[in-house]
Amino acid sequence: MLIDSQHDFNFASLVQAISNVQEMMQAQAAHAVNLSLTSRNWLIGMYIVEYEQHGQDRAQYGESLLKNLASQLRTRGLGERRLYEFRQLYMVYPQLAEDIINHISLNISTKKLRSASAKLALPISDDEILRSASAISANSHTEAWQTPSDRLFNRLSASHLLTLSNISEPLQRAFYEQETIRGCWTTRELDRQISSLYYERMGLSKDKKALQKYVEKGAKQLRPRDILHEPIALEFLGLQEQAVCTETKLETAILNHLQYFLLEMGNGFCFEARQKRIMVDQDYFKADLVFYHRILKCHVIIDLKIDRFRHEYASQLNLYLNYFRHEVMQKDDNPPVGLLLCAGYGETTVRYATEGLENLFVSKYKLQLPSEDDIRQYLLDNISEDDYKKEN
Repeated sequence: MLIDSQHDFNFASLVQAISNVQEMMQAQAAHAVNLSLTSRNWLIGMYIVEYEQHGQDRAQYGESLLKNLASQLRTRGLGERRLYEFRQLYMVYPQLAEDIINHISLNISTKKLRSASAKLALPISDDEILRSASAISANSHTEAWQTPSDRLFNRLSASHLLTLSNISEPLQRAFYEQETIRGCWTTRELDRQISSLYYERMGLSKDKKALQKYVEKGAKQLRPRDILHEPIALEFLGLQEQAVCTETKLETAILNHLQYFLLEMGNGFCFEARQKRIMVDQDYFKADLVFYHRILKCHVIIDLKIDRFRHEYASQLNLYLNYFRHEVMQKDDNPPVGLLLCAGYGETTVRYATEGLENLFVSKYKLQLPSEDDIRQYLLDNISEDDYKKEN
């Protein structure tokens, strides 16, 4: 807010001016912190990869490298899991080298940079490693639909990049990169959209712009203070294109087709219920699908989740199993079996969450993926729109 004269400078103007300065400086500080954090994460990942490839004593540590490294560092925020993520970041985004070089050059004097490099006692200097990574990035082939490196570095937070690094498919990753930038999503919102299969829903939607607006309407946007502080293949589903494929529609379609799929798995599956209501201590729960297997003589309870596995999902399914064991199971029945289907899972998380739980199994499913040509064109169209808005 600009104040044209002393006559305009009243109390309300004072409040507005101070609020504007606070917001502007907070955003600037957040951006600076984020660029440095991204640079730190990427550089740590680079050093780890370089050591794994060229370290003279690397064989001594082998697979326990990150664990030993975290133990030796004893620094908050540099645990084994984080070091793994930093290594992954560097391997997925080598193209950030040039932007990171420029950021470091602008913010650290040459004298300080050389001094820091000398302390590292590496067989090759920081500058040589950075230039090597930059050369690899420059020589790699970049598709027109891929997100430019300067936009990745300047528009996505360090947390966003760590989350995106877990996506192995380049096209899918580029989709979430550009949607995050366009929607200014928080990291939690990005994770939610990945878990809700937004990429797949986009491929199944006829009106992609309508779906984009639908998602943007309910998305939580990033604010400066947010920065400061063996799969079961379901490609047979044959889901039809829809005007806007929402999470609810997708879940309904999966359940509808999954029901028929299980009935075709073999003799013995007898369908009993869908969304079976279970009451425990005045609380209602719903089991997605319930079957009885007449050969195994036991109930089979299927619980479907459209996002990644969470430990509380196993606890919920175990509640269903215990309910059937105590309330439904007949004398000549065998104990019920539970199958939890998720869009993805971490093996260690599943192991710890299900250890000691009998007859409870977790597996992944895969939906029919969207046409890669459609997604590429969608990304190209949106990149062109962004460039047009910049020019005007």
